[in-house]
Amino acid sequence: MAFADHPTLHPTNWIRDLKAQVPRKLVRDAWNRARYGADAPLSDEAIFIDPLAVKETCRTMPGGPRLRRRQSGMVVAGDWDLSRTTFGGNVKVVSCRMRYLEGVDWEQTPLFDSLMGKIAAGERPDECASREDILNRYESLDRVFEETRRRGRLLSKAELPDFFRREHGGILIHIDRNGAPLRAASGGIHRLAIAQILELPEIPVQIGAVHRDAVKKGLYAPLRRSRIGTGT
Repeated sequence: MAFADHPTLHPTNWIRDLKAQVPRKLVRDAWNRARYGADAPLSDEAIFIDPLAVKETCRTMPGGPRLRRRQSGMVVAGDWDLSRTTFGGNVKVVSCRMRYLEGVDWEQTPLFDSLMGKIAAGERPDECASREDILNRYESLDRVFEETRRRGRLLSKAELPDFFRREHGGILIHIDRNGAPLRAASGGIHRLAIAQILELPEIPVQIGAVHRDAVKKGLYAPLRRSRIGTGT
């Protein structure tokens, strides 16, 4: 078993394993399989969705579960999936559309103003501490956009140099009670916006939480299978 094929086992990644709560996720995977069978969700696994099907963001309900990457693969009952906000109204989505559909400079987008305001208040949004940091970050995003447009698909995490575990670090998507995708409150919003702008037919995403009803109705397992393959 080569460390290159299983980076979570490499000693240099043990701290990263703990930060990503991999040991806890392994226990969750075993529990899911024992309770829901072989088709139960696996933490951090890739599923495949139509990006244009993501129309809403799951919003944390007061007193409800906080669902982030650490809860990847968790099967959750209740009404957590009913608290939603419109995805297209997010400032990052609006700014991406301004940039890539209208040709607006990043400095002219509401996102840039928002990030600069946070920096002025002493925050480090998206690890940015200066105007130059923001411009460098979004220069990199421009490259992602151009590469994705040229390729015609979004790469999976396993195809990228920072591959760690399954689809960990990918666009984070929850699955509601009807098997529909909901954007998580954080995790890959720019890449999802790009996939929608380019109207990609399918993208790989990291599973977030899954509503128990979707598992019991057999609506989750089909999402594991790509409908179009990875192409070349």
